[in-house]
Amino acid sequence: MTVAPHIPGFEDEELLLGEDLTDEPAFWLAHLLLVPGHDVEEPEAYGVAREAYDAMVERLFDAEAPTLLLRVPFRQGHTACVVYQNFEDESDTDFLVHHPDWGRLGFLGQFGPHGSGPGLSWPELVNLARSEGDPGADGLRDQAQRFLLLLPALGDADTPLEEARRTVAEALAAVGFRPDVVVEFAAQLLGEPERKPRWFLTPDSPIPVCSSHYSPRQIPLALGITEEQARTLAEALSGH
Repeated sequence: MTVAPHIPGFEDEELLLGEDLTDEPAFWLAHLLLVPGHDVEEPEAYGVAREAYDAMVERLFDAEAPTLLLRVPFRQGHTACVVYQNFEDESDTDFLVHHPDWGRLGFLGQFGPHGSGPGLSWPELVNLARSEGDPGADGLRDQAQRFLLLLPALGDADTPLEEARRTVAEALAAVGFRPDVVVEFAAQLLGEPERKPRWFLTPDSPIPVCSSHYSPRQIPLALGITEEQARTLAEALSGH
């Protein structure tokens, strides 16, 4: 694996790029279910061999392995980052937004003992998956992979359920899951939108905030960036 460029908050850690792992369905099974805290007792039910799944879990959550970074570049030089960080007694998976001009990170959420979220609305998730970012930007380019990597950060009561299930199922098929499992798997991943929080704008920022008390986006994302940077981020998140 390739050594990753440092991002704020991780300067003292060895980061390795983990984007090559996304070619394996075993990665997606672990990322979409195990990371959010769901047990995977029978990976074969999803079309993933037990040996491949166990090897992937060991790779992702090995406390002695370097921290893994996966990136989704999007508009105006922004990058959504997923960081697999492991310690002796716990593992954290962080969902972040980074821009080289900020000197800080925007937090979309974390899965781990002190987890927080959600970090993305449905329109933001769809837009980030479809936005390939600036030409030459490093990170995942495949739309299905981009969508599924950020999917665990989704939480939105206004998610259009039929459209969302179709979109998730198509993405699962695109990354290698069997056609006979993707529809049920998509429904499992999305849950019931009415139990999710809502997103709204305030007079204080052009960046939407989340109604959930557990979301880092109760306050505007990347709080402390300049007003111009906040407007640019809001436009990049929305695609408008």
